[in-house]
Amino acid sequence: MGFLDGFFFFLSGRERAAEMESEAVPDPVPGLSSVANSVVYRCSRILALSTEQLVQRFEAELPDHANQDCLYARNLVEYCSYRALHEETKHPDHLADNEFRVLTFDMMLAWETPDTEKESMLNEPACSDHFGAEDDDGGSLFYASATRLATQVDGKRTVGAAAFAKIAPACPSVADPITVHNLFDALTSSSGGRLHFLIYAKYLKSLEKVLRCAKCVLDPSHASILQLPEGEIILDVDGAMPTKPILQHIGTSTWPGRLTLTNHALYFESFGVGFSYNKAVMYDLAKDLKQVVKRECTGPWGARLFDKAVMYRSSSLAEPIFLEFPQFKGHSRRDYWFAIIKEVLHVHKFIRKYKLGKYLKAEALSEATLGILRYRALKEGFHILPSHFKTTLAFNLAEKLPKGDKILKALNKHLEVVCSDEKPQAGTFPLSVYTLSRMGLLSLREEDTPEERGYIVGDVGIGGTSPLRRAVRESVCYSGRVEVARATLDQVKVKDIDTNLAVIKELLFPCIELGKQLKLLVDWEDPFKSHAVLVLILFIVYRGWIRYILPCIFFSCAAFMLWQKHNNHGKPIDAFEIAPPPSRNPVEQLLTLPELVSKLETNVQAGSIVLLKLRAIMFAAFPQTTNKVAVALIAAAFAFAFVPFKNLLLLVLLEAYTRHMPLRKASSEKLIRRVREWWVRIPAAPVQILKHQESRKSK
Repeated sequence: MGFLDGFFFFLSGRERAAEMESEAVPDPVPGLSSVANSVVYRCSRILALSTEQLVQRFEAELPDHANQDCLYARNLVEYCSYRALHEETKHPDHLADNEFRVLTFDMMLAWETPDTEKESMLNEPACSDHFGAEDDDGGSLFYASATRLATQVDGKRTVGAAAFAKIAPACPSVADPITVHNLFDALTSSSGGRLHFLIYAKYLKSLEKVLRCAKCVLDPSHASILQLPEGEIILDVDGAMPTKPILQHIGTSTWPGRLTLTNHALYFESFGVGFSYNKAVMYDLAKDLKQVVKRECTGPWGARLFDKAVMYRSSSLAEPIFLEFPQFKGHSRRDYWFAIIKEVLHVHKFIRKYKLGKYLKAEALSEATLGILRYRALKEGFHILPSHFKTTLAFNLAEKLPKGDKILKALNKHLEVVCSDEKPQAGTFPLSVYTLSRMGLLSLREEDTPEERGYIVGDVGIGGTSPLRRAVRESVCYSGRVEVARATLDQVKVKDIDTNLAVIKELLFPCIELGKQLKLLVDWEDPFKSHAVLVLILFIVYRGWIRYILPCIFFSCAAFMLWQKHNNHGKPIDAFEIAPPPSRNPVEQLLTLPELVSKLETNVQAGSIVLLKLRAIMFAAFPQTTNKVAVALIAAAFAFAFVPFKNLLLLVLLEAYTRHMPLRKASSEKLIRRVREWWVRIPAAPVQILKHQESRKSK
């Protein structure tokens, strides 16, 4: 959408809304604001009722809400909006209708200012001038000049998060109750936390375009080539253009081709002769195959050069596959596919965990499908991909949020209410599966479609908060703490290994000093102190107080932390000062790398030699040594079986502590020397390295 197109689209929508509001509303409801009366009147026309009849039905069906004087106007707006949207969303092309966009936006405005007392809030400017923010790949959210101009014309008519979260989920195609706040944050990331009609209309237009493309992808020829079963929906296809293929890496082999994601599996078709494709390879995402999907680096011949790939591994594959998404700048293409693949995996994990039946499973898959389409609309319309705790994919969010399991539990209970006894409730609203059916993305049999006779509000309860939304709110509160903690991690992370070692050394300084003092005592540098500590150790072990050492340590740490809390009174902790190590240039760091690798190689080699010598002893490669070790093990077994543990511990402490005592020093050094000589005489078990071809043959 260009500058003029966007601005005139905005003007036409708001002019139509202004005309509707300026129309004389017959029989206005006393106490309601002008925008609320306009919304109630338009809802009554959609429902083929008079305004008086609609208000009477509200008071008869929801008497508790009608008796709340302070919330009467808002509850009435919610009731009328939900009933009207229940009818409007039956039309398959409702997202393409500009009047639908204006109506839903005015419903949000009416929810914010339902009565005459709050109508003055419309006159308060709420939009910010921070427009034109760019995403990671350099794409602009929208044309800044067009938005600024639209704001100057109609800057007072903006919507807040609460109103959007209350009205938008009533249209399953527009928003989901789990991720509606994240969707609002994504749409208002450049407008100061207030949603303007221009942005909202652009989002719906992008969503309608994505849904139209999704119906075009449901080409019978494509589905027949993939041999898709009934109920499997194609969510997205990438790599169909020969100039922008998807690269599949298995080992050192690479194939370019086309990748297709459905709500059950991944399909990869490598390019064949001409413009044809070879037979598709399916990677099942629905079964419990211990699948692992993560971001990965890849490149030619297995080199880890480009961070643009997704690794997929399952128990049905001999080795993992790597799907590379080439992109000139950034890796948003890969990140998008990684997110939607994970969403399909998580929804099937949810289905298996709660053992959902036919209708519940279809509803869960439909919610995930609509979530992926909304995620795609944000990507294509605004060039943004919300990530981590801000994702707009419901099942991904539930897996990432702290206490996200409570969200899934609440979602399961909500689905049980919607489809109790494995049968959809008549008139239940909203249902994602029927939204997909009405839009032509899913075919339902006649017996699966309930008779439209009642009206039941599902998760958009009037005047209250559902258990599902309460679970989401609780998890989001915890996620805020996690984000604050992660921000502190980003501040203290350093890339230089020498600096990290200096930080660790300073943090462990008390432990290092304590270790030095203990070593001085064990080495008997000061005989008086060593004798005093020896007597203390013997007394503690004799009285059986050694079991209180750990409790005393824990109690002391707890007392220290509580004392610090009492003294600090919530003040931020002082910065930990670190003396930086001597700086080294890149050449010096490269020269130290071979030395570090050599030390690591020497240590690994020494470890393998120890294991081989132990193997030689176990298999009696040196009979005399085996006899001695076997006798020693038998003696140790009898000691642990018949000698009290307190006495054994006392003997071990005495042996370790008095080893360098002047009285024992000569005998201890002689014993250590003999043990070392005995160990050197033990041969290592033989090792035979097989050739590569022979090892593969044996496998």
